[in-house]
Amino acid sequence: MSELTERPSTAGQRLGAPESFGVSTLEPGMRPPVQPPGRQVSIRVQMLDDTQEVFQISQRAPGKVLFDLVCVHLNLTEGDYFGLEYTDHRKMTVWLDLLKPALKQIRRPKNTILRFVVKFFPPDHTQLMEELTRYLFALQIKRDLACGRLICNDTSAALMVSHIIQSEIGDFDETQSWQHLLHNKYLPDQDAIRDKVIDCHRQHVGQTPAESDYQLLEIARRLEMYGVRLYPAKDREGTKLSLTVAHTGVLVFQGYTKINAFNWSKIRKLSFKRKRFLIKLRADPSNSHHDTLEFAMASRDCCKVFWKICVEYHAFFRLFEEPKPKPKPILFTRGSSFRFSGRTQKQIIDHLKDSELKKVPFERKHSKVLSSSSMSPHSSSFRSQVPKESTTSVLLADQPDSANTNGTEEPPTNGFPDGALNSDPSRQNHNGAGQHLLNPDGSDSKESPQESPRLVPNGGGPGEDQERGVTSMTDVCQIPGGQPLSPLTSPLLIEAGYVRHDDEEEARRKKFPTDKAYFMAKELLTTERTFLKDLQVITEFFQKAAGKDEAFPDTVKNLISSHYDPVYRFHQGFLKETEQRLAQWEGRSNAHIKGDYQRIGDVLLKNIQGLRQLTVHLQKHSECLVELERACRSSRKVEAVCRDFEQQRVCYLPLYIFLLRPLHRLLHYKLILERLCKHYPPTHDDFRDSRAALAEISETALQLQGIMMKMENFQKLLELRKDLTGVENLITPGREFIRLGCLSKLSGKGLQQRMFFLFSDCLMYTSRGTTPSNQFKVHGQLPLYGMTIRESEEEWGVPHSFTLFGLRQSVVVAASCAAEMERWVEDIRMAIDLAEQSSSPNAELLSTSPPDTKPLEDAGAELESEEELCGSRSSLERQSHRGNTTVHVCWHRNTSVSMVDFSVAVENQLSGNLLRKFKNSNGWQKLWVVFTNFSLFFYKSHQDEYPLASLPLLGYSVTVPAESENIHKDYVFKLHFKSHVYYFRSESEYAFERWMEVIRSATCSASRPLLSSRKDLY
Repeated sequence: MSELTERPSTAGQRLGAPESFGVSTLEPGMRPPVQPPGRQVSIRVQMLDDTQEVFQISQRAPGKVLFDLVCVHLNLTEGDYFGLEYTDHRKMTVWLDLLKPALKQIRRPKNTILRFVVKFFPPDHTQLMEELTRYLFALQIKRDLACGRLICNDTSAALMVSHIIQSEIGDFDETQSWQHLLHNKYLPDQDAIRDKVIDCHRQHVGQTPAESDYQLLEIARRLEMYGVRLYPAKDREGTKLSLTVAHTGVLVFQGYTKINAFNWSKIRKLSFKRKRFLIKLRADPSNSHHDTLEFAMASRDCCKVFWKICVEYHAFFRLFEEPKPKPKPILFTRGSSFRFSGRTQKQIIDHLKDSELKKVPFERKHSKVLSSSSMSPHSSSFRSQVPKESTTSVLLADQPDSANTNGTEEPPTNGFPDGALNSDPSRQNHNGAGQHLLNPDGSDSKESPQESPRLVPNGGGPGEDQERGVTSMTDVCQIPGGQPLSPLTSPLLIEAGYVRHDDEEEARRKKFPTDKAYFMAKELLTTERTFLKDLQVITEFFQKAAGKDEAFPDTVKNLISSHYDPVYRFHQGFLKETEQRLAQWEGRSNAHIKGDYQRIGDVLLKNIQGLRQLTVHLQKHSECLVELERACRSSRKVEAVCRDFEQQRVCYLPLYIFLLRPLHRLLHYKLILERLCKHYPPTHDDFRDSRAALAEISETALQLQGIMMKMENFQKLLELRKDLTGVENLITPGREFIRLGCLSKLSGKGLQQRMFFLFSDCLMYTSRGTTPSNQFKVHGQLPLYGMTIRESEEEWGVPHSFTLFGLRQSVVVAASCAAEMERWVEDIRMAIDLAEQSSSPNAELLSTSPPDTKPLEDAGAELESEEELCGSRSSLERQSHRGNTTVHVCWHRNTSVSMVDFSVAVENQLSGNLLRKFKNSNGWQKLWVVFTNFSLFFYKSHQDEYPLASLPLLGYSVTVPAESENIHKDYVFKLHFKSHVYYFRSESEYAFERWMEVIRSATCSASRPLLSSRKDLY
């Protein structure tokens, strides 16, 4: 490794890349990955510019180490689009598996040359954020043209070659251009179209290499063979075909003509058996195909290679995050353990959206044109860089062939400033809104020389996308400042036909700063106000209620007072300082004239250092929780005090949640500081203070993480104990809550809705009772020790069903959708692994009270009639205080939440002013809104002691309004569930993005990805 890092020819040193300041491990100049100990082996890698580099890796290093070394060498941030391929001992071209040891795959490293090439071809090159990435893609297109892999007509080929020449030698010179074409081979049959190439090259005068790359990729992405790697196969009749995979799904070619396409939405399963590659389709009456399509390939190895790349393409373009590894099988291995490794496209886009893009210079090996790093589409001269033709939106998911044009041209829907394109897939409308073509250049746009038509997305309308739960992923363009553009500037959210210019925008918002750091500081202020109100519930209202009752133990009162009052007083001072700094930043006082107050890192650093002095109090909060629960258990009067206090309007959440608030607040500070450090360049005055504050709060949060995890689990068990009846000793040492939610249980009367509770040692199922407290009655328990799980959709004919085989009992259940089933199956398998760690099964996990005279199944049958269950349901608005808990919301909206979801919800709390509008009303009402515990709570102002109303969000969808809804305002998002529709308007783009982000974390499970925990719950 030392030789590799000391060579002056590495990309970072040769090109003068800046050193990393430790803000992000993905920034240019990052350090090489840590390698396991062992003997070093040299591996040769051929780059896209035909140079070869030698990398030293450990003998036991996985493939990811080698791949990361290549990305570090290139200063490549968007490296996940690329891969390393090589020819193995079977003379087959395969991809290097990043999870397996590299030397177990490369049998003869001395005689093997790996090739660094593009692996995943996005539907639109504007989703590539960096000029370096587009340059590498252009080199890949150049290579595909030269080897005859990218088949196209002569006109397109000549035009692409002319752009390549323009990027290499610059403006047209007849002698130089002819000589360059004679000495370089760009096409297999280049001589036949040499005159066309020269004619096209004449038209590119003044075009920079970056513009040439852009134009080259714009043409290439429209070709049918763009990104296509053909795998020979035969159908059942023996007809020679070729299979390939793209972002849309699996494609079938005959020769070089595409004859069929199977979208990911239509494919139920991909598998192979010996030489046969199988595509199982979802049932569709309108589909003429068989349910299972079979293709014969040359060998089992060929099937496996193609199956692997299909798995990776599906994960990269369709998943929100990298899939988790499969749990270890209990009895026997079934199927392959192969999975996609790396960031998905959404993660790449989200990361670059949150990060500040660095302009890293790089060397164009074949180019004789001086190219500055400032000449990139992310620079201020965006108009001069981006070609004049309109960049169009592309539907990534569930479109048969979104990379091809449909031959129609659509006029611009509106005039826009440069680069005003919908760019962030994480903010796309899930019901199809926002799938309009946008013209970034207004009336000044010109047709490209090839007169390529604008792309119109195929497929169903908004309703179809909403049914499928599809997220539309569109181009990622940049605004002049270099930041991803929000959908707020789309025609959906501004006045029809109105173009907002920069001067008008500045005049409209001149009262407040426009720096993103200001809005982060404002988020700190608004959430601090809510946090102080939550602390006041404990330090003032609860202690006042406890002081009125003589039966309440003085030891508990003193314990809570001594460890919560100092925290409350400290945060009062913190809030005051934050309010003063924001007033100075906004210029509401004359203090901003005397000094630089447009910063918040110094305030955070000072107070976080002071907060560390309170660690001794924070460590005692778990003891406060335990002692309060013990007092409630030992005295009915104390229990009544706590129960009565929870009925008060000021206690808008379960009481024990307020006791966890100080620990949760540490996570909020950490997340705000992480965003600040990502936003600030290392040279900013506030960067050093922010980074120091981040280090301080990270250390404190890590120190208290174990206490917080135990408190969260204990609090959740306490809350569930109030929602359940017929069970005792729910809270036992070592038991962890994992997931709760609705599943349909198959019984003699058919499918019956049941509420399931998954713990680390058992699975419990219940039904909602008819008692005034709306508690759930326990019907059965399944010990996890010795349990196995099997998908049984085909066996029972019930969609999304699976069978749980216990030692004494088996249960067949069905989830509401495939995503819900996947979450349940994954969590149950993890819980089984956890239970298997115990030495023997626990015969009586939970004792029931009162004891039933009948077996559990028979006793439960009395409540299994659909009439009784329906009769017990009431609207959420009419329920008692306990009727609005998370358990009841999940029951009514047929969804589930896990402990991981609760942990994410803790981190995603938000407060601030919003304007609210109902579906049929005209006016907007200003409210103070708090998002916490999967709900929105509405206040008149932040000074109110209790909320006026609440809205549980589980089951809701969050989108931007469609054009037909006539909401001609900026920064508006829409919440809808069945017939309930609410519009909310935020005050800034940053606030809009944050509200969309946190609300998405709590909306319906069908649109919520499988979340990865911030802690190892299992």
